[in-house]
Amino acid sequence: MKFHGTLIVVADLERSKVFYKKHLGLDVEIDFGANVTLTGGISLQTLETWRGFIGGIDVKFKGNDMELYFEAADFDEYIKNLDELELVHPPLEHAWGQRGVRFYDPDGHIIEVGENIGAAVQRFRERGMTVSEIAVRMDVAEKYVQEWLA
Repeated sequence: MKFHGTLIVVADLERSKVFYKKHLGLDVEIDFGANVTLTGGISLQTLETWRGFIGGIDVKFKGNDMELYFEAADFDEYIKNLDELELVHPPLEHAWGQRGVRFYDPDGHIIEVGENIGAAVQRFRERGMTVSEIAVRMDVAEKYVQEWLA
């Protein structure tokens, strides 16, 4: 079996297409009307159609039980434009040293944008940390740090 992609249900497909383009740079690759596939393999499905697929079962938004995860090549630049987003939390540095921010899409799905892990390693290197110190700080094997620095 092979995982093929992620589908999320949205109340307003047009609003969501604009959101995902503006805030995450995703474009529509395939448009089936009630379902679109965005770059990166994420599909958006209209609420009405989804309800039909699942036999009319109630759909609840903003469950806070999953997230879509992205990495920004330049995290500092990315977080300059968070003003119009509903944040789950402000930008922070995780225990392992990678920085991230979480926010809601228009339907309450959590989106995380994290600092590229290689950029986090490079940030520690620029502070003068050795490969061994970075590995301890990030709780990973030294071989991973060396790969990220290559």
